[in-house]
Amino acid sequence: MNCFENVSMPSCVWFESGEKRNILASIFAGLLFFTGWWFIIDSSAVNGDLPKAAHVCGVMATLSLIMVNSVSNAQVRGETYTGGCMGPRGARLWLFLGFVVGFASLIAACWILFANFVTTGKAAGGENHKTWTGVSLFMQNAFIFAASLVFKFGRTEDLWG
Repeated sequence: MNCFENVSMPSCVWFESGEKRNILASIFAGLLFFTGWWFIIDSSAVNGDLPKAAHVCGVMATLSLIMVNSVSNAQVRGETYTGGCMGPRGARLWLFLGFVVGFASLIAACWILFANFVTTGKAAGGENHKTWTGVSLFMQNAFIFAASLVFKFGRTEDLWG
């Protein structure tokens, strides 16, 4: 006698419909975001020689992710949001500022990488862990920016319409 012959597992609600693009894009963006923060947490825990101001880059990249993804594509096109003090122009300005903050954090991380860890010669003499600290800062910002792009442009918004 089989104890589980009358037991059926319920199907996962997320994967019942034919539309899996939003789910996969959200999962992939979350993994990119997690991986970005994991790089810098690992580097700070192992080396601990990251400049205090360098953490601002990751915080600003996270703020950029929130800014870019708080405006829907329909609001940017002017299809759903026409009120407020600026209407679609305000949504476009907010999206633009979000991308500016994201690019600025990526450029700042690249600057810190080369100014503090590559050109100063700290990596000479077998001290590759110091170079890895700068690379991890850049990778953190690159992964968070990639997560922002995947989460913004990887999903469709025509689900409810």
